[in-house]
Amino acid sequence: MPDGLFTKTQLAQQDPPLKPGGQPVGQVLYHGNSYAPLYPLGEAVPKRRATPAQRAALNRARELQYECRRCGARERYPLGKGRFCDPCRYAMTMWEQHKQAQALARELVADPAAVLLVVDVEPDSLPETQGVAVVAVHDGQVLYAAPAGEHGSPERGAVLDQLDALLVDRRVVEEPDHMGPTRRCPQFLLRPPGSRIPVVSGGDPLHPWAAHNSSVARIWAPWYAHTDYPYSTVPCLPGHGETVPWSRSLNVAADGQSMAGLLHRIADGTEPVWERAAWTLDGYGVGEPEPARGRGVLAGGRN
Repeated sequence: MPDGLFTKTQLAQQDPPLKPGGQPVGQVLYHGNSYAPLYPLGEAVPKRRATPAQRAALNRARELQYECRRCGARERYPLGKGRFCDPCRYAMTMWEQHKQAQALARELVADPAAVLLVVDVEPDSLPETQGVAVVAVHDGQVLYAAPAGEHGSPERGAVLDQLDALLVDRRVVEEPDHMGPTRRCPQFLLRPPGSRIPVVSGGDPLHPWAAHNSSVARIWAPWYAHTDYPYSTVPCLPGHGETVPWSRSLNVAADGQSMAGLLHRIADGTEPVWERAAWTLDGYGVGEPEPARGRGVLAGGRN
């Protein structure tokens, strides 16, 4: 180390502590691949000391890094930028998904172009029980209902043509997703029984309405907030899709109206949530506390 040149750390270790008073005039290599700037001792100036009040504030800030800002629990490690413990972070994540589900339901309910497309094309069903229906989300009106017809039949072709015309510029919502009954997906109207490959029909086998759409299951699951594993933030249908708050019958039009009613209840905030939903169990409120209101609003205080 050249005489009279010091690093910032070395200057701070002087008595009294010093800090650089100008630009570095050199650098020193350490650990083989790192450099530290060097400053002349003669240009160093006294380092300002923290006042007792400042020191107390800094100590308090360090202490708060271990304390959850939502529930007050004290951890053995710093909680980072958000300053939330793991249980609170879990509850807040589930609550945020819950709110997003309600926002989407409100958006669909207010959109006159949003429709529910409900199909039943189970290959083992009798032909007369297979059907397709289009129901308006806004008012539950049945816009179209007909037997689905068997795959490859003129009846099925007529249904596809009708859906192509009716669903232009519509916002389509279907019943299931990967968590639900796959045979009621609109895509199965285009596929032969037991096949996952769409049928080539005309120029484009993928009709616009058969693309991946919003799902009633994907809206209700985060609203209901059921999870299969503790501290999982992936909401899913309880009972592997067996327990759902809408009807599943041979009358697909009635099922569509049942789903529309569910979306209205979610939008209104009257649809129940899981009794073990995270924010209903922890007792510390649903989300991040507002500064003027202490620890925030308890579950049930807002939707």
